[in-house]
Amino acid sequence: MNAISQPLRRRHHGLVAATRTELRALLGEGRLVREQLIEYLHVIQDTQGSLPQRLLAALAHELRVSLAEVFEVASFYHHFEVAKSGEEAPPRLIVRVCDSLACALAGSTALAAEIERLADSSVCVERVSCVGHCESAPVVVVGQHPVTRATAEQVLAKVPAGMQSAGARKTAAVKPAAQTLTAYRAAGGYGVYATCLRGEKSREETIAELEHSGLRGLGGAGFPAGRKWRLVAAQPAPRYLAINIDEGEPGTFKDRYHLERTPHAFLEGALIAAWAVGIEKIWIYLRDEYAGCQQLLDDELAALRDAFPAAPPIELRRGAGAYICGEESAMIESIEGKRGLPRLRPPYLAEVGLFGRPTLEHNLETLHWVPEILHRGADWFAAQGRHGRKGLRSFSVSGRVQRPGVHLAPAGITLNELLAEYCGGMAPGHTLYGYFPGGASGGILPAHLADLPLDFDTLQEYGCFIGSAAIIVFSQADRARDLALNAMRFFVRESCGQCTPCRVGTVRAAQLMTAATWDAATLEELSRLMEETSICGLGQAAPNPLRSVLRYFPAEVSR
Repeated sequence: MNAISQPLRRRHHGLVAATRTELRALLGEGRLVREQLIEYLHVIQDTQGSLPQRLLAALAHELRVSLAEVFEVASFYHHFEVAKSGEEAPPRLIVRVCDSLACALAGSTALAAEIERLADSSVCVERVSCVGHCESAPVVVVGQHPVTRATAEQVLAKVPAGMQSAGARKTAAVKPAAQTLTAYRAAGGYGVYATCLRGEKSREETIAELEHSGLRGLGGAGFPAGRKWRLVAAQPAPRYLAINIDEGEPGTFKDRYHLERTPHAFLEGALIAAWAVGIEKIWIYLRDEYAGCQQLLDDELAALRDAFPAAPPIELRRGAGAYICGEESAMIESIEGKRGLPRLRPPYLAEVGLFGRPTLEHNLETLHWVPEILHRGADWFAAQGRHGRKGLRSFSVSGRVQRPGVHLAPAGITLNELLAEYCGGMAPGHTLYGYFPGGASGGILPAHLADLPLDFDTLQEYGCFIGSAAIIVFSQADRARDLALNAMRFFVRESCGQCTPCRVGTVRAAQLMTAATWDAATLEELSRLMEETSICGLGQAAPNPLRSVLRYFPAEVSR
């Protein structure tokens, strides 16, 4: 156990009585429940600037759990900072510089060094995983405020005198100017949901329409949405719905894009799903980096409750900086207030999910399409694809392109078509050399394979997959082996550590990939071991980029 836990235990009993009043001033006098542990930790850190040991001890006492249980959750998530013994708050303001793929291409390594050179001792620079603003790389998060297309001067301008105080850390999140409930309803929003409530469509007709549309899960797995509804509806009540907005895959930002503009599209989709499947309660799991979106959802969910008081209750939960919680079962564990450790399956979430009940799990974009599909018809959606594919997709495009961003395009479009028709081509002075078709875990394809249809089931034979449609484009100015190493280091940082093949395999792979000449045989053997024995998709997919380099960029294997 971490050495910090020893003074935690020694101080536990003496601190409880003295700090209960302080804790209750933060959390209120109502009954505290174990499943809300992560929410309580957020409140403490937002107000204190860290997690003081005295408040952790008091929280354990109030929840009637061991201090070790509270500490293991607090120490699991990147965004929680347990204060060392005797410290009331961290001595310095943490400035987080994203060093994942898109930001690395945009020079984040040099940027971090420049901030460190110019900053005074009140600033602590951390290099962190993707923060979900890849279209505006490089990105630096100061407090809760993302500085996009950042320079060192812009970042330090966000750190005025006094910024290192706890209260300043809590501020600076900007609420997006999204479409409100009133505006959405004025444009016909919630009309489909109203027809469902009036009985103009049966539940069976609704599920069948969704099946016919070909809509698949757009969080990465691609499971047919209508079939998932049918499977969960067949399970005994009570049934729950969990909505995953923890898009932590490097290169992915499409859910944030839709949330910042039309949040009620996915909320209407959620209510329709709840009606069709017989859902009693809904949870939304939002990544912690989207602090402005949290304010937005708080306001719009309150308005939604007033507009539809009979709808299932919706509870918003906040992540705490853990990519692994994008995996559906790890997200379920986190919603329950635990460490985000993926579950062994079977049983599947459709049978045993949140709090042991059958659970329908979707990401935001999947639900975003539900009202429009039911309004325009399944045939309309299915006809939108290209090259024999069905539907529309929100492609998150970043890297060496003229117009990075979210581009709504037909499923099955090729990269060359996407670049020419939506992205304005490559950035000036850059020629296509390769691309990640599905974020860090989706592998890497070379330029000569830029005419493959981008969709589920079209890239597997090339050792890749589309996942959440995070397209990261690189050029002759870049090296595939460097980007593959960047991706592997991301997996090292984000492995939950539960299974040895992933925990040890990612570290060993990263070590081998720093060699001047790669040991191809050892890397392939290690990749196969990780793929076949890791518990979840993180360890299983982590080798994809390095395998792609061995397959498509063999000249780079030796420096």
